[in-house]
Amino acid sequence: MTLTPEQQAEIDEARATTRPTLRATSEGMERRLYVAHEVLDHGLVRVIDYMGDDAAITQAARVSYGRGTKAVQNDEGLIRYLMRHWHSTPFEMCEVKFHVKLPVFVARQWIRHRTANVNEYSARYSILDREFYIPAPEHLAAQSTVNNQGRGELLEGDEAQRVLDILRDDATRAYDHYEDMLSQDGQKGLARELARMNLPANVYTQWYWKVDLHNLFHFLRLRADAHAQYEIRAYAETMCGIVKDWVPLAYAAFEDYRMGGATLSAKGVEVLKRRLAGEVVTQETSGMSKGEWREFEGVWG
Repeated sequence: MTLTPEQQAEIDEARATTRPTLRATSEGMERRLYVAHEVLDHGLVRVIDYMGDDAAITQAARVSYGRGTKAVQNDEGLIRYLMRHWHSTPFEMCEVKFHVKLPVFVARQWIRHRTANVNEYSARYSILDREFYIPAPEHLAAQSTVNNQGRGELLEGDEAQRVLDILRDDATRAYDHYEDMLSQDGQKGLARELARMNLPANVYTQWYWKVDLHNLFHFLRLRADAHAQYEIRAYAETMCGIVKDWVPLAYAAFEDYRMGGATLSAKGVEVLKRRLAGEVVTQETSGMSKGEWREFEGVWG
């Protein structure tokens, strides 16, 4: 991971400065503020700002019911109830702003999560750094033969080295040409907004990404999943650790009901009832498609 001297100075200054506040704070998140967490070979995730904590979630939920609810149900129980029954609005009361440095091809996956505010480093106005994502050998894999979106067996030996050499050579050559085309040192050159088109998808970009907790949980449920692409999963797993420190009660409920739980269709519920009654149910008698049955058996078989 590489921070510019300006970024490191900004982090050091921010962490050295304390300010009194009347707003709610999270001790776990205070320890995370401004800290740059390394991801991949040159990437990072750090918290720039946040709003709210576990109490903000329950406070918002209790607005509808009045102050007396506090005595009936504790915060943990209420948060678990909200998560269990998909009550999303109270979780939207918490927000966080991340600074993320990531490869462009990861950013293009990430931006599909549209329920956030994003401001990206602009290559129209600035020159991108000479930094590219080159996978570690243990993450070089062939195309899966059963999943068009996934990876198969690891590449090894000469084949792995051949691929790594191509990635490095192509990235370096593309950046060299990018620099050559730019207007600099008295050369007229090409405008930055056009020269950037020649950069590879593994070049690093940066952005500020602000999102509420409900939508952040949705992002993490998909991107921290074992089936997600490794590169974006590495970011999501780092963010999971941050969120766990920020809102431990909400994260525990999320981990239990979303990450560790399973959703049943009406047909799935009916099959379970029939099995509990002693009936032998097969895919043919379940009313499910082969794909549905395979997923059902993966959890309940």
